[in-house]
Amino acid sequence: MKNIAIEVKHIETRFPNAVIHKDVSFTIYEGEIYGLLGGSGSGKTTLFRHMLMLTRPSRGTIKILGKDILSMNETDAYILRTQYGVCFQGGALFTSMTVFQNIAVILKEYTDLNEAQIAPIVYAKLKMVGLDPDTGGKYPSELSGGMVKRVALARALVMDPKLLFLDEPTSGLDPVSAEAFDNLILTIRRLLGLTIVIITHDIDTIFNALDRMVVLADGVAAAEGTLDEVLMNKHKFIREFFGSNRSLSRLNIGEAKGHGNKG
Repeated sequence: MKNIAIEVKHIETRFPNAVIHKDVSFTIYEGEIYGLLGGSGSGKTTLFRHMLMLTRPSRGTIKILGKDILSMNETDAYILRTQYGVCFQGGALFTSMTVFQNIAVILKEYTDLNEAQIAPIVYAKLKMVGLDPDTGGKYPSELSGGMVKRVALARALVMDPKLLFLDEPTSGLDPVSAEAFDNLILTIRRLLGLTIVIITHDIDTIFNALDRMVVLADGVAAAEGTLDEVLMNKHKFIREFFGSNRSLSRLNIGEAKGHGNKG
């Protein structure tokens, strides 16, 4: 039986002028790449922030690695966060720091390691995401969009987390760079055995990288499961989302070759 990494039950999120989530439940198992899908305003980012302990829902429970994050104290929350790796949309690199400094800052914040101990860890993570050691001396403004994403991923991995959270990781990338990043995510999962949670609307990522997914619509989890299971759902949003020309093209290719290339 698979171990549960994240369990979300009956989440309700209310703001003064809006109800974002009415009753959202889903389960993420250890070692899988799991997608949060939905249209604009469906609450993907809000749910993401709940799991990161940045905001709290109005009602419901969220258990991560067996711990109820909505009832834990600050000390336990701090310890749990050391098991997280997070890539925000756009990379969120510190523009005044070099690539090396951007990655090392996490180790300086959360560990007692000295500079001599930090350096090999930083360079190992750069290598893991396919970047040369020389990249460490560059500033974010000197990097391509794809390189910024890889640096952000290296920073997210520097503490050897159990969970990796990615917010629209291929947003803004050209198709070649986006596919390369999807393949990198698959490689990282295979090497490290991480549980990876991705907010995405990228059709290629959905077909190539996700093991399972939840589709948010109308304030609830409209569908959850593998791509094939979700495609069987008749919800209006799902029909429209996967009925686009790009989706239909991928579906036709998938029927010929088998869905995805997950490793």
